[in-house]
Amino acid sequence: MTFAATKPAGSKPEIYAELARQARGLFGGEPDPVANAANLSALVWLGLSGINWIGFYFLKDGELVLGPFQGKPACVRIAMGRGVCGTAAQKRQTLVVPDVDKFPGHIACDADSRSEIVVPLIRDGRLIGVLDCDAPVRGRFDEADRAGFEQLAELWLKASRPL
Repeated sequence: MTFAATKPAGSKPEIYAELARQARGLFGGEPDPVANAANLSALVWLGLSGINWIGFYFLKDGELVLGPFQGKPACVRIAMGRGVCGTAAQKRQTLVVPDVDKFPGHIACDADSRSEIVVPLIRDGRLIGVLDCDAPVRGRFDEADRAGFEQLAELWLKASRPL
């Protein structure tokens, strides 16, 4: 499978459909969750415009611990219920935050981040982590991004063996 060296073009749904197609190719028979998280982070980093961080946090001993990512160095541990990641994990629901400065308890790992989307990763009713993406502009993420990120997270869950 060949992977695009340039960002996919088109509407957001078309871009996410192309990223999903490429993710399926990357995962093709590879069950390792860390390898698949690393490749998905790189794919999204190269495929989406206007983002400054994309990556995974995995639940370990009751807190979220940094996994594979693309972007500036990040917070290593996030408590459940803290910040956007911890809140999405605790609520077990995707959070789209148009302005992180207005989110109570936001954790500013990168001072340039202005908006964020976090998708909880749930397998067989068990929370295993989150997929997190930040952008340097307010309002970067919308319902099309929610649908796209949730699809990518589901593809990762289906491809990867349990942690």
